[in-house]
Amino acid sequence: MAFGDHLNTLSLTQAQMLPVWRRPVALLIVMAFAMPVAFATWSALLNNFVIEAAGFDGADIGWLHTVREIPGFLAIGVIFLIMFMREQVLGLASLILLGVTTALTAHFPSLGGLLFITFLSSVGFHYYETVNQSLQLQWIDKKNAPQTLGWLLSVGSGATLLAYLLIVLTWRAYDLSYDLVYWLAGGVTAVIGLLCLIFYPQFESPDPQTKKMVLRKCYWLYYALQFMSGARRQIFVVFAGFMMVERYGYEVHQITVLFMVTLLISMVAAPLLGRAVAFFGERVALIFEYAGLTLIFVLYAGLYHFDRGPWMAAALYVLNHIFFSLALAIKTYFQKIALPGDIAPTVAVAFTINHIAAVFLPAALGYLWLGSPMAVFILAACMAMVSLLLAMLIPHRPEPGFETVFQGASPRPTAAE
Repeated sequence: MAFGDHLNTLSLTQAQMLPVWRRPVALLIVMAFAMPVAFATWSALLNNFVIEAAGFDGADIGWLHTVREIPGFLAIGVIFLIMFMREQVLGLASLILLGVTTALTAHFPSLGGLLFITFLSSVGFHYYETVNQSLQLQWIDKKNAPQTLGWLLSVGSGATLLAYLLIVLTWRAYDLSYDLVYWLAGGVTAVIGLLCLIFYPQFESPDPQTKKMVLRKCYWLYYALQFMSGARRQIFVVFAGFMMVERYGYEVHQITVLFMVTLLISMVAAPLLGRAVAFFGERVALIFEYAGLTLIFVLYAGLYHFDRGPWMAAALYVLNHIFFSLALAIKTYFQKIALPGDIAPTVAVAFTINHIAAVFLPAALGYLWLGSPMAVFILAACMAMVSLLLAMLIPHRPEPGFETVFQGASPRPTAAE
């Protein structure tokens, strides 16, 4: 018996009889709000905290993000854990772990201490994200998936915006400490996760999930898209924000304002982009995303060559986030081609694949950054071009047996394939 089976269990059909706030999609919305409260606060303060409290340079921040991505590489462990624990319980337990470790971050102001607490925090974040993506694809109807995923992105953006707004309004006005802010943000996330464990029933997905590792050749394009997405995203996540502080001298409140503007635009754009994916299809959406990202990373590199100011860097940062929102099309592409029971194990495998490059890229590129920041962004542009070529292999109407443009319609793959 898996941990959580003793709790009240309802099918998705039965769950529709519950009050709206206790239904599966409502739980996804609450989780989408809770996670960014801790993670966004951690991210907003991180670059200033590590420079001021621990004296980080580009190599140190690269190592920190490499350690942060190791649990993502080990996300395949979710498959083992769901043999003994329901996915919903695992997701909420991971959310609580993220909150607790975020609260403790400022107690470790050294390279070794930050590597340790960041690793634990990352276990919570990545295992939560793995389970959350699986539950989204299991609980949300295919017809409404792009729009609903867009709204969930918008909710997450709203939570992030709230965290940023509170930092901007209170950081300098009340001379807040890193310790206090991390404790408050992490505590809110942990408490919300605990309340969700108490007040929500266990929702039974319509299709039992395979509790073993699943690697199917028919999913190869999905795996490739995930790999390139993880490699490319690492460059932006690690170095775009770090550049703002190191090169342009952004202070905590300034970089948080930038994040707020980005989130405001993303809140409006995400639902619209979800509708665009539903209308134009995953192929067109991803081709548009990767073409845009290629141009953006080339312009990032140009900032160093032409020595442009912080306003251009800020504009590119905002545009980058807008294009990243289209990545939900990778999820809906997989939802359309997947066997119903493959979702949980395949998402776990894909999360691991997504983080293969993430384990070594931040540290390696941290040393490259010391010699040539422009080269780091040129490499990201090349990765975006590879993703663009892969997106062109997605059919206009993907489905089981028609996963890439190389295949004609064929029977649904079997478990032995």
